[in-house]
Amino acid sequence: MSTPSLAERDWSGGVVRYPDPAVEVLDDSFSKYRIGNAVVERLFTGCRWAEGPVWFGDARCLIWSDIPNNRMLRWNEESQEVSVYRNPSHHSNGNTRDRQGRLVSCEHTGRRVSRTEHDGSITVLMDSFEGKSLNSPNDVVVHSDGSVWFTDPGYGIMLNYEGKVAEAELPNRVYRLDPESGAATIVADDFLRPNGLCFSPGEDLLYIVDTGRSHDPDGPSHIRVFDVTADNLLENGRVFVDMNPGMADGIRCDVDGNLWAAAGWAGPGFDGAHCYAPDGTLIGQIHLPEICANLCFGGAEKNRLFMAGSQSLYAVYVETAGAQHP
Repeated sequence: MSTPSLAERDWSGGVVRYPDPAVEVLDDSFSKYRIGNAVVERLFTGCRWAEGPVWFGDARCLIWSDIPNNRMLRWNEESQEVSVYRNPSHHSNGNTRDRQGRLVSCEHTGRRVSRTEHDGSITVLMDSFEGKSLNSPNDVVVHSDGSVWFTDPGYGIMLNYEGKVAEAELPNRVYRLDPESGAATIVADDFLRPNGLCFSPGEDLLYIVDTGRSHDPDGPSHIRVFDVTADNLLENGRVFVDMNPGMADGIRCDVDGNLWAAAGWAGPGFDGAHCYAPDGTLIGQIHLPEICANLCFGGAEKNRLFMAGSQSLYAVYVETAGAQHP
């Protein structure tokens, strides 16, 4: 009997013969990351546009955004149940945790980056720059020095579906914020639509996605990489990988320096998670039946890849772990 295509697969929990064909080895170097008796699982469906997954190991749960529904959801590892974490969420998009374990979120409504304190109160970290409102922060990472780096491409003010239509007051940029001093600096201003971003394991490199082609057919759809200087500047920017014919969105690095990119907008065979070696070689893919918007590593050993895929949340165990920063 032939193996059912991924399009025919029962993603609601049907039996899948090992090894899972949804985990594809494109280069021998990816073979060590594929676990033969681990399958891609759909943990939940019912979102309108799932984004920003972040793992809370101390609570054994994953929190992610459902932007159009203006809510954040929580998946409990022990009970396997999903509940509403926050509603309304100010149309939250990307999320991460800081070094004190606090949730840091990009919010379209309010056009701000916020931090949820341990007592549940919310602190606004940044909502303006030089007296002008941010566009709508999209994705965020926290450096080991505590600084918050985030992208501001303006998607949340383009339509009422994911925020509220408004005029942009600033160019689309990437910022670095020092939460202690409150000082914010522009670290990149030559992106059309800066989107997902992540540091390499040693934090000497910063990867940034440009989804400019989402609104300009001639715009970029690549991931760029920069050297991070000792004084927190970016230099030597270059294209790491061109995602044509699709686009990347959220990205994360593993401990070996491989880049895992949420990918979509090119149909079956492309949608899912792409794994790139440090030299930019595509070495493996996790195929999903939906566009993948963002991803993160979690679980007790940080070896479970969680993927926010359009309307659903997916996960698969891999034989690597997320880089040791949020």
